[in-house]
Parts: sequence; structure tokens; C-alpha cells
Amino acid sequence: MPSPAPRIAWIYGLAGLIPFAAAAGVAALSRGMMADYALMTLLVYGALILSFLGGARWGMEVVRPQVRIAVISLSMAPTLAGFALLIAPHADRGVQCALMAAAFVAQWVWDTRGFVHPAWYPRLRTVLTLGAVAALGVGSFVA
Repeated sequence: MPSPAPRIAWIYGLAGLIPFAAAAGVAALSRGMMADYALMTLLVYGALILSFLGGARWGMEVVRPQVRIAVISLSMAPTLAGFALLIAPHADRGVQCALMAAAFVAQWVWDTRGFVHPAWYPRLRTVLTLGAVAALGVGSFVA
């Protein structure tokens, strides 16, 4: 059995789900401009968190004795994906939320299978990814 994640990682990780849940909740319970604003808030926060995850991957790579150029390069993908989804002209918010959720799943696959990490990391990332994807799924459904 892997050692548990540090308590602070759980505290901050779970707290980081609050904006996802709040934006999805407001989007689901609102109409018109307020719902659209909540959906955009959900997407902006999702893009920020994707960028954070890419940065975390980049940070884990640069401490290796032999930095892999492909990993450094690919660690920029979450930031670019989030940015592209935000600036897509005339994009449907539901499609944007669904694609953002897919980006989170792709990042989860890479983060839980693609590198050496602490034994507790996959469980933490799984819970946090499920929370983010659930909120984005709500956003996709109500858009």
C-alpha cells in the first residue's frame, strides 16, 4: 500500500475543486448572461489549472539528470490547449467544456502513467481530475 499523500496536498487539492464546483453550480442554476459568465469562469479556471499541471510536469522534468526535450516540450501542451479553448472564436461553451474535460483526462493519463512520481500521486490526481471533469461535464451539459 502506497504511503498517503501529504495532508497539505489533499487540503490544497480539494480546495482547488471549490471554484470548479461553484462555477458549475452557478451555471446549472442560472440562465442568460449569468450562466454564460459562470461557464466562462469554469473554462478560465480549468485553463489555469491545466497550465499549472503542465508546469508541475515541467518542474519534475527539469530536476532529472538528463532532461528530455520531448517531455519539456509536451509539458507546454496543457497550457496551449487551455489557451486555445479560451480564444476559440464563436465556440460553443458546451463543446469548450467537453474538450477541456478531455484535456484533463489526457493530462491525468500522462501524469499517472508517464513518469516517476511519488507512490501517492496517482490517487491524488485521480480524485482531483474526477472533480474537475465532473464540473466540466456539468458545464457541458447545461451550456
